Amino acid sequence: MANAWVKGTMRRLALRVPPALHYPGFRAYWLGLLASVGGFQILRFGQSWLIYQLTGSPLALGYVALASGVSGMCLNLFGGVFADRFDQRRLIMTTQSVTAVLIFLQATLTLFDAVQVWHVVVIAFCVGAVEAFDGPARQVLYPHLIDRSVMVSAVALNSSIWQGTRIIAPAVAGLIIAWAGTAVAFYVAGLGFLTMAAMTYGLRVSGITRKGRGSAAHDILEGLRFIAQNSAFSFLIAMTFFNSFFGLAYITLMPVLAVSILQVGARGQGVLMSVGGVAALLTTLWLGSRRSVGSKGWLIIGGGVMSGLAVAALGLTSAFVGSFPLALAIMFVIGICNTTYTTAIQSSLQMLVPDGMRGRVMGFYGMTYNISPLGGMLAGGLADLISAPFAIAMGGLAVAAFAIGPAMLNGEVRNLGTLLRQVETAAPSGEGGTEGAQRRGGSAPPLLFRAPRRPWRRCPRESSASGRGPAPSSSAPGQRTLESGSRGAGSPS
Repeated sequence: MANAWVKGTMRRLALRVPPALHYPGFRAYWLGLLASVGGFQILRFGQSWLIYQLTGSPLALGYVALASGVSGMCLNLFGGVFADRFDQRRLIMTTQSVTAVLIFLQATLTLFDAVQVWHVVVIAFCVGAVEAFDGPARQVLYPHLIDRSVMVSAVALNSSIWQGTRIIAPAVAGLIIAWAGTAVAFYVAGLGFLTMAAMTYGLRVSGITRKGRGSAAHDILEGLRFIAQNSAFSFLIAMTFFNSFFGLAYITLMPVLAVSILQVGARGQGVLMSVGGVAALLTTLWLGSRRSVGSKGWLIIGGGVMSGLAVAALGLTSAFVGSFPLALAIMFVIGICNTTYTTAIQSSLQMLVPDGMRGRVMGFYGMTYNISPLGGMLAGGLADLISAPFAIAMGGLAVAAFAIGPAMLNGEVRNLGTLLRQVETAAPSGEGGTEGAQRRGGSAPPLLFRAPRRPWRRCPRESSASGRGPAPSSSAPGQRTLESGSRGAGSPS
């Protein structure tokens, strides 16, 4: 009786574990990512605290953020090329270790009171540059640790780390600085990156496509052509761009909204941001516990529209109503809608992108997040002309309008949910795309994507998975069949 009760309890607990965490490789990766992202958040908090102590100037804080963002923006595409060419596991180990060394250098300079402003700026630039190579490699690696059917869960769990550490890590960093000093906080941050490197070393991943190509510039152009010639990818990445550039501009203007419009001061601003962060975290945890979330096509389009309208409502109600409780409710809605559709976008990209293009496509996708400071600058300029609430509203309306426009004009975007369902059902056993279907004796997935035109170079045919010569292609001329999206590294446990 007792044995049956224990087994039943364990079975019920297992059902509550997010689907992606049933895979041992992804569990190890996720725990390492938790340590690394926590270290990153502590690093950013410590750098801001240190630079303000050294200068007392808000402008100097901007220099640190600019140094980190510019290096990432400029090198993300090259990072995508590296992710497609080289062993992603070793690349992650290298980038995480190099970042840890940079942080330990800053910690040591701080410990011996030798740190100067330019040290912090240069190290922030270097960390951003290394991150440009680390991010695409991680985006290529983790889909191969899970089955395609749990991609939404995996993306949501990864996002929950960023949402959760954004809330918790600053408090932890503040306590460490108060009790032990800024240098110790930096050492703790560096240990987080070393933890990720150690976890990645223990992963065993096979079957990731890596091909030698021409120059880096050629590979970047090939990736950009691939995105431009396939409207599904163009739409998904453009949605991320609009969200980063226009939809998140309200964060830059939040001090104006809280202090001058709602008149709740710095404490009220913190509550507003916290409510949005809690909503985002709860949403990612809910998505992480599910295998699927229905039609992703309509979820992306509808979520984008609702998120944009909610941002516009935040600006307009603040201007005409001025209610702080109403603003809190809208921030909660923004957190839910924004997190839902951005998670759906990333999981859709991961399922649709061919293995040979994954690094470059996800590198370009990652670059869109680095442009949010530029959107903040534009919003600040508009706020001077038309007031902060109306600048926020215009940004939200731009996101909603872009979500509706392509859905009305482009059939491939309207059928995005159907395309994703075809991909999800093509490889139920964890072997994706053409190769997985051939191994099971079935046919290739019906989804086709155009390959970038390369008139200067003839692409040789690849042999089939069975090794009996070239596989017959069912693709139309000038098109490429969707390649393996995610090949499971072992069975879930």
